[in-house]
Amino acid sequence: MAYTVIDKPTDYFNTKLYTGSGSAQNITGVGFEPSWIWIKNRSYADHHKIVDRPRWVSDSNSAQISSNRTNAAGTQGIITAFGSDGFSLSTGDRGWNSSDGDGFVSWNWKANGAGATNEAGSINTIKTSASTTSGFSIVTYTGNGTSGATIGHGLGVVPKVVIVKLTSGGGYDWGVYHASLGNTKNMRLNLTDAVATSTAFWNDTTPTSTLVSLGDNATTNSSGTYVAYCFAEVKGFSKMGSYTGNGNADGPFIYTGFKPAWIMIKSATTAESWMLFDNKRLGFNPDNDYLLANAVDVEPADEEVLDIVSNGFKPRVTAGTLNTSGQTYIYMAFAESPFVTSTGIPATAR
Repeated sequence: MAYTVIDKPTDYFNTKLYTGSGSAQNITGVGFEPSWIWIKNRSYADHHKIVDRPRWVSDSNSAQISSNRTNAAGTQGIITAFGSDGFSLSTGDRGWNSSDGDGFVSWNWKANGAGATNEAGSINTIKTSASTTSGFSIVTYTGNGTSGATIGHGLGVVPKVVIVKLTSGGGYDWGVYHASLGNTKNMRLNLTDAVATSTAFWNDTTPTSTLVSLGDNATTNSSGTYVAYCFAEVKGFSKMGSYTGNGNADGPFIYTGFKPAWIMIKSATTAESWMLFDNKRLGFNPDNDYLLANAVDVEPADEEVLDIVSNGFKPRVTAGTLNTSGQTYIYMAFAESPFVTSTGIPATAR
């Protein structure tokens, strides 16, 4: 049996580093036309910038949202164009393209471009952009405030993580469904809160291979317009799961089946930040160049926290963000390279 269906993960996910210039510039080397772009200034405390192709309006309106904020979608022209090898940036500020020489990171995922309407659910989506190969889709929809409403995600398999944001209005959190916690639980990407229980987010219903079910909470389903980012596991490319901390500097080993290129980790047990790691900003172990999805903070100066290895990762701290004894942590990770290729050859031997 094949260990992966994607021998080249950088065809579907890639991290790109760049330096702000203050002038319009093309960011190339991504390796594909991104459908979802997540940008963060590494050295200056500014908001995250998230732009996706289905909601992008024009070169003067990127409809950007921020993982650390509850605001409605903005109307700044951050991304002026999507290209076959990256994207184009407008003249900017310190949020995406400063003239101060700031370093930036962009995390890029490929779905299926602008997408099309999906009529599988009780709510016809505005756009569903789905890659069944990489297990990632972007769904835009108008809520109806009805418990049990459903939207079609287009993946053909069950998503294990769904992240939702109201884009037409402000003041509402990001909702996060994670399969390791179950369909009665919810988390908030913009907050440090521990996991909470509510039927009003996912209607106590696990996603199916076709649909995501919604409750009647305004975080996921009111009368406004929403975006949902849906992720399914793809063997050798992506993994969504949980682990239990051991409170030791030699933390638990989390097997993913590939060398991770990007990892997001959050304690479900207590109030802690959402930790973001990638393989480009530092590039060697132990990795200390984390960012926080829920905060504007810059990268820390020196804190050895995580090892990224050929088939998983291992916390190297006892901190509550990653490894308090007995606490449950959820994560999702995407591959730099599979541990074993689709032909059964160890990736390290290629």
